Amino acid sequence: MEQNELLKKVRKIEIKTKGLSQDIFAGEYHSAFKGRGMTFSEVREYQYGDDVRDIDWNVTARYNRPYVKVYEEERELTVMLMVDVSGSKDFGAVGQAKREMMAEIAATLAFSAIQNNDKVGVIFFSDKIEKFIPPKKGRKHILLVIRELLNFEPTSGGTDVNQALEYMTSALKKRCTTFLVSDFIDTHDYYKSLSIANHKHDVIAIQVYDKREANMPNVGLLRVRDAERGTERWVDTSSRRVRQAYDKWWYERQQQMTETVQRCQVDLVSVATDEDYVKALMGLFKKRG
Repeated sequence: MEQNELLKKVRKIEIKTKGLSQDIFAGEYHSAFKGRGMTFSEVREYQYGDDVRDIDWNVTARYNRPYVKVYEEERELTVMLMVDVSGSKDFGAVGQAKREMMAEIAATLAFSAIQNNDKVGVIFFSDKIEKFIPPKKGRKHILLVIRELLNFEPTSGGTDVNQALEYMTSALKKRCTTFLVSDFIDTHDYYKSLSIANHKHDVIAIQVYDKREANMPNVGLLRVRDAERGTERWVDTSSRRVRQAYDKWWYERQQQMTETVQRCQVDLVSVATDEDYVKALMGLFKKRG
């Protein structure tokens, strides 16, 4: 992408997403994520109504009377954006391309984070870790993130959510809020890594998909290309059996993804490229708030 064109796109997406984060998401974001990160403050004597799970048994034994740990809300969160940059992100038949919507969603979340004085970092992944941008604050940093979201070119086309989650879990020592933005077209089993990641951090899954991926159209003989593997083949879409097999594959893949995320107790939002992602994110924030 030419530099002037890139700068125009960066400015356009900044205006749109910054406005959304200020006017719509500011309060919802705060109630959804602030208060979930708690840090130890002090120990005091037990008072009627305190949660017994907060009792500090070591101090209690030392003074022979009950003491509880007191926690306070973290005033600063670390927000990590894990963005899928595999080959399938470029698909776009209904609405905008998945890549464009992923960039807008990530940018909106980034601006919402800095409006609340949080740090923002990014992990771009395919079937390997493509790039890691450490968490920082400030408009300059966010604009860097947006430029990368719009213009980053991966070196590999595959997808491995499992590897990306393992990297995030090991790279970030402090608890953070992580948005995993992907189409989840992945053949790897990522249940264990997602479960571990959500135990250490607060993980939210955001699926971006194209409705044309969910249903094969009847358009006769069609040459299709696997965007991640680069292979091509001819498919007879006029065959009812072929269309039904494809629909079954999509349904089963979606079911598996949904069940994996639910078993890990991770919040999931699925939004199509021709739908309003603002409405989807608002629903997520209100559900968590």
